Amino acid sequence: MIDAAAVKAIVLSLGAEQCGIAQAASFLEAPEGFRPVDIYSQCRSVVVYLKSMPAELTRAANPLPYSNTAQLLYRELDRLGLDLVRALQERGVPAVPLPCDTPYLDWDEATSHGKGILSMRHAAQLAGLGRLGRNTLLMNEELGNRAYIGAVLTAAELEPDPPSPGSPCPDTCRICLDACPENALIGMTVIQARCRRHSIVNVGRNFEIYNCHLCRSACPRSLGSGRGGWRKDFHQLAK
Repeated sequence: MIDAAAVKAIVLSLGAEQCGIAQAASFLEAPEGFRPVDIYSQCRSVVVYLKSMPAELTRAANPLPYSNTAQLLYRELDRLGLDLVRALQERGVPAVPLPCDTPYLDWDEATSHGKGILSMRHAAQLAGLGRLGRNTLLMNEELGNRAYIGAVLTAAELEPDPPSPGSPCPDTCRICLDACPENALIGMTVIQARCRRHSIVNVGRNFEIYNCHLCRSACPRSLGSGRGGWRKDFHQLAK
């Protein structure tokens, strides 16, 4: 069987920027039906990997560059997951790739509320890749909140990474909450109906684009330490 270091080396060689591993058993607090073993009964480990949104895209005034890049990132992550599963399969390791975004099987039309089959953000936190901010986004020290997340379930027993508990946000910080034009952020969760009516819009020829990312770009730590964005005065700004 393969070990964790070898799996991470494969993931990074396929183009991921970071990779972490969580035990399937660590998802016990997830709702029933949304745990790794509910998706793939043989799952013992969850391989989680990140690719980041280029920093300047959050500053573009026109929404199309950001929106198009976000869709490309989702496709890249899905392709990476499939390539990883094929690489593991060649080594005799069973694995299943997960879609990193839509479609939703769990969708409430009345509230515009959807759930992915596995919470990628919580998977990344359990795999030691960051902590969830008050804007509900993963906060990775190097990549900030620009990290997009993919995951693969495997039957291999891999050594897990230590999880990243707690919040990266100062107790008094409300920068992202106050930046939301729909007041959709309420601490550690989001009212999806409010968010979607502003952030996802139909444009010409019925294409959907992302029209807002203020919860991401307003955060003083949005760029992460790797790009000089982990601002030393963050605690002062949060007062």
